[in-house]
Parts: sequence; C-alpha cells; structure tokens
Amino acid sequence: MKNLYIMGTAGSGKTSVAVGLALKYRQEGYRVAYFKPVGSTGSSTAQSDEDALLMKQVLQMEHPLETIVPYVAGPSYLSGYKHSCVSVKTILQAYETVAAGMDLVIIGGASFPHIMGCLGLDAASLAVALQAAPLFVIRIDNDYSLDTAIFFNNYLELKGISIMGNVFHNVPHSLMAKTEGIYQPILEERGYRILGVIPKDPEITSPTVKDYFEVLGGEILAGKDSLEHVVEDVVIGAMTIESALGYLRRTANKAVITGGDRSEVALSALETSTAAIILTGGLYPNIKVIARAEEKGIPVILVHYDTYTTIEKMSEVSRRIKASDERAINIAVKNIEKYCDWRSILRALQ
Repeated sequence: MKNLYIMGTAGSGKTSVAVGLALKYRQEGYRVAYFKPVGSTGSSTAQSDEDALLMKQVLQMEHPLETIVPYVAGPSYLSGYKHSCVSVKTILQAYETVAAGMDLVIIGGASFPHIMGCLGLDAASLAVALQAAPLFVIRIDNDYSLDTAIFFNNYLELKGISIMGNVFHNVPHSLMAKTEGIYQPILEERGYRILGVIPKDPEITSPTVKDYFEVLGGEILAGKDSLEHVVEDVVIGAMTIESALGYLRRTANKAVITGGDRSEVALSALETSTAAIILTGGLYPNIKVIARAEEKGIPVILVHYDTYTTIEKMSEVSRRIKASDERAINIAVKNIEKYCDWRSILRALQ
C-alpha cells in the first residue's frame, strides 16, 4: 500500500483531515500510523509539533516524538541547523521505524509545501523520497485560493508526481455554492480530481480564546475559566458607541478588540454575544468592565501591543485539535464519512 501525503497551506485543515482519515481507516481494520517529516511549533509556548503530539496520542503510537517528526523548522531554521546533519536519509530512517508493521502511513505536510525547500526537504521532494501519494487540502477564502490550488497541482504534475486528488476544506457557507458550482468544475476541467467538499464547522475550525491567548500573551483580567470559548469572528471596536451598539449585536461569538480606555465599547460588547474582550495598548479598563466580565464569564485579555499589531498576530491563529477534545475529533471523522470520498482514496492507495 502507498503512503498518503496530506499537503496544504497553513490553516487549510490538514490536521483535521489526517485525524479523520486515520481513525476512519482504523475503524475499517487497517493498522495506521502517522509521520511528519518537517514539523513546527504552533506558538511561543509550545515545545514540540502539536500535530505529531495529537496523532501520537490519538493513534496510541509508542514511538517518541523525535521519531514521528524528525525535524522542527521555524522561520529562521537555517540559523539553527548544521546542514550536514539535515538529510532525507535521516527522514527515511525515522519513517521506516514508524512504518514497521503498519498497513498505511499518513504523512502530515508542513505549514506550507515549500518549507525547507533549500535543503531538499520540501513536500514535493519528500513525496518522491517516501513514495507517497499527495492529497492536497484547499482552504477557500476567495478566488485566489483556487489559484493557489491550481499552482500546486501544476507544480506536482510538472515534477512527475501523481497527485491523489484535492479536498476543499473549511469552506464558508457563503462560498459553498461557488465552490461546488465554479471552483470544483474549474479544477476538474484541468484533470484534477476532487475527493471532498467539507463545509466550515465552527466547533472544529474556529479558534478558541485560549488559542489567541497563546499567541498574544498578555494578562487575563477576567474569565480565566472560559478560555475554551469558540471565536467565530473578530471585531475591532474603534467606532463611536452609537455605531458600535448595532454592529456588535449583529455578530455572534466574537472577540472584540478595543483600547483599554474604551470602557464604554467593552461594556456594550459584554451585553451581546461575545467570546472575549481583548484590550490593546496596555491600558487597564474601568473596574466596571472587569466586574461585568467576571459576572458573565467572558474572558478579558490585556495586551501591550497596539491594535494593528494585535490584529496582525491574531490573523495567524488557527484552531488546533487537542487529543482531549473528543467532540472535535468525532466531528473530524464524521466530516470524512459524510463529505469525503474516503473509499476512493483507500482504493487508490491499494
């Protein structure tokens, strides 16, 4: 049986697809392992690749993390590695250890397929070395997302790599009709197979307040026990209080970013469907804000960044499934069963 290499860009849902497929194939009686040649740390507080840690626990793998994910690369990885020690040979040795006795190895891609390309450890090169069939996971934000998918499909084809197919993942409901009616046909006309269209589900795709706090840091002023709240949208409270009221009521389960000196905006947000208040500039709010937030169980996080920097950092955050999050794991499996042609993937691997 061939290996399955799950590729995609950051935030596309590669981990969710890997979890869903791995557990589905285990249910079908196959011995499944997970391997990630090039990993990364998801936040400043993380010490190891979180995908590898998740899959090690979910699949009850006995191998150490250093074997499941041989290399961990950050944006300045060239400064930390001795190039002579970084090689495909090391990756193949780790892979063979993980693959021993298994029917199928699901290989997780790095945040982007091009990562570590200057050392020959990009996703395309590794797919050849590991004799793995790529499954490309497409995150749809706008029309440019389709351009990205076509570019990577073309590139793999030019490299002589036979791609398994594509899965549209985390598709917003507002773009579902366009994905099925326009994006999918365009890819199929070019000979690229579509193996699933999975709609966005806030329960599994939207970050939690904790996910944002791990990236932003700062101080939790209220709601420490409610960091698992799901954040479906981010709103900037820079408008007048009159304008803010109507706008805040229209958006549910939101994180509201505002200055610590804008207590009236924070108090208004606390009276609507709000997951968290993020106060910028290091300015402590009126005590009424903290008291009301504690009363309603809504986290208030004080950060020392300006509003622009805060928004920029938050834009990089995506939901990460934890091994303890049984609900998210079950949704990942059900998404594969309901929206993905997992049988065709299995047949192609065989």
